[in-house]
Formats: sequence, structure tokens, C-alpha cells
Amino acid sequence: MFEPATEQHLSEAIRDASGPLKIRGGGTRPLGNPVTGEVLSTAKLSGISLYEPGALTIVAQAGTPLAEIEAALAKENQRLPFEPMDHRDMLGTQGTPTIGGVVAANIAGPRRIQAGSCRDSLIGVRFVDGAGETIKNGGRVMKNVTGYDLVKLMAGSYGTLGVISEVSFKLLPGIAASATICVEGRSPEQAVAIMARVLGSPFEVSGAAFGGGRVLFRIEGFAQSIAYRSAQLETLLSDYGAVGVETDPDKTREIWSNIANVAAFHDTPGDLWRISVKPSDAPALVAELGMAQTMLDWGGGLIWALTEPGTDLRAVAPEIKGHRTLMRADDATKAKLGTFHPEPGLAAINQGLRAKFDPRGILNPGLMG
Repeated sequence: MFEPATEQHLSEAIRDASGPLKIRGGGTRPLGNPVTGEVLSTAKLSGISLYEPGALTIVAQAGTPLAEIEAALAKENQRLPFEPMDHRDMLGTQGTPTIGGVVAANIAGPRRIQAGSCRDSLIGVRFVDGAGETIKNGGRVMKNVTGYDLVKLMAGSYGTLGVISEVSFKLLPGIAASATICVEGRSPEQAVAIMARVLGSPFEVSGAAFGGGRVLFRIEGFAQSIAYRSAQLETLLSDYGAVGVETDPDKTREIWSNIANVAAFHDTPGDLWRISVKPSDAPALVAELGMAQTMLDWGGGLIWALTEPGTDLRAVAPEIKGHRTLMRADDATKAKLGTFHPEPGLAAINQGLRAKFDPRGILNPGLMG
């Protein structure tokens, strides 16, 4: 196994590789087709390179544990905007979540409806391509960049275009207060309609989810603002019966941590799918999924579905467009169905990009099909 401790050593390891490389970050999200090759770990590329609280920016090496970054930000009452989650319990994995892995998978939690995904907060990236060349794009401060936007390209590339060595993020101030608004006893169709109504309001919702018959909204900000917006949302939702308001910060934090980490499906047998759709299509797709257990996030734009082992959800209502990713299943099911949603229309573009950035085809070959 290669464990380079510097970007130069990373470059040398890739340049001198005689065969395929299996890129590993913290080992917490082993998604995709199995990769055969020498393991190249970024775990020793660790540490915060630059943190400027006044400029709301942070720069860290790819192998830096996410917990280390969040602890440093908490001391300055700051945070990553996109709410990275921890999926180890959901996937049954060990390891340590790293910031490079977050970028490689383009992670985003419930705040995506407000702050976007990891890609939207990423302002700079350094990586080593398949030829061993070090490439830098973006910067260490918030500003416009010219040329190709490789920052956005690397987010979600799962190590198939290059091995990330360093990343830069814009930050946001911490949360002063929060509350959760709850409407009970709703169907998926009613839930999506309610979420659309609230998300179309001016009351700055940072979370909108549905599960177990409950529609949940999160609001964050200063205490006075929370009190005002809670009252306004109660009025807005009065047509739907009793509205619950939870203002205890610890309880609200637990509620949304469970949503982000898909706690409802921890230690539950079955295959787990992550489905990204247009929110208005979510009720129809949930209805077509039949016996599958479901949970909705992102106002209905994200569906988590728990199915019987071996179920092919891509064959269900294929006319409903979106991405259906097989997150958890046994090896035989993964081999049969594949992890990532097939995109035949983009195949030529993806192949062209990989040929450009990895001409030898050694970086996670076959991972994404």
C-alpha cells in the first residue's frame, strides 16, 4: 500500500505506478464497482494548511479528518455550509471520514436546500492526475477564477480523474439558535405539497424532510428570528392541523443528525437506495416503489428507499427521471446492478475526461462503470 505523506510523494507514487491504483481516503464510503489494484491512501496527507476566520476560509490537506476540521471551526463559531454527514452506521463501515473523501463524493446533508452541496462551498483544489502531474485550480480566498472550473469537476469524481491533495472552502458563521417545526400524519403526496409551500415562503428554512408520517422543517438563526419565523410557520401551516415546535437545541440537533445520517435504516436488513428526483415527482415514485420503506429529504428531492435484497429500483417507473444509486447491498447485487445510475448520454464525455486526466487508466479503473 502506498501512503504518501506529501504532495510530491503522491505525485511520484502515481507517476511510477506500474498498474491500477485503488484510491482510498478514510474508507468510510466504499461505493462503486470493486477496484483491483495497489491501494493508494491519502490518510497521511493530513493537517489544516491555512485557516483565516476573518476571511471565512479554510485550507486543508485531503486526509485531514473531518472531525478535526469541524473542531477547529467550532472554536471560532464557524462551520462548513453544506452539513457533511457520517454514513458509517448506514453503510456498516469503519474508518475515519476525511475532508478529501467528502469532496470526492460531493457530500451534502439536509442544508443542501439552503446552502448547496460540497461543490458549492469548494473554492480551490489541488490534485495529482493520472500522469503524476500536480494541478491547482481555484484559490485560497473567495474570488472568481478564469479558465476551466476543475474545482467543480473534481467534486463527485470519486478519485477517477485525479487524487485530491488539498482543498479550500468558504465558511459560514455558526448557528446561534434553531428549531424544528413538525406536522404529523401525512402521506408522501401531502408532505411534498406542504414542503413546497414552506420552501416557497420567505422564512428561510434550512431543512425539509419527511418520514414516518411526519413532515419536519428546520429554521436557524438568532433567537428572536427563530421565535418570529416559528410563529409565522405555525400560521402558514394551520390548515394542516396541529403544528409542533421543538426549540431545544440538543433535540433539534439530534433530529437533523438522524435525518442526515439516515438513522432510520441503520441495522435494518435490506438494500438501501439513494434516489435524486425532481421534488414534484417524489410522491409518484414512492407510490410505485410499493413495499419499500422510504424517507424524503431536500424537500422531496432526495428519497432514501429500503428494499428487499436484490430489488432493481431502476426498473421501477423508469419514465420518472433522476439518479438511483445503490448505496448498500451485498457484492452479488452490486455486481449485477452496479452502484451508480447509468448515464449513456454522458458516457462519451466521461470517457473523454478520463482519457485527458488519466491517460493510462490507472485511477480507480472501473469504479463508476
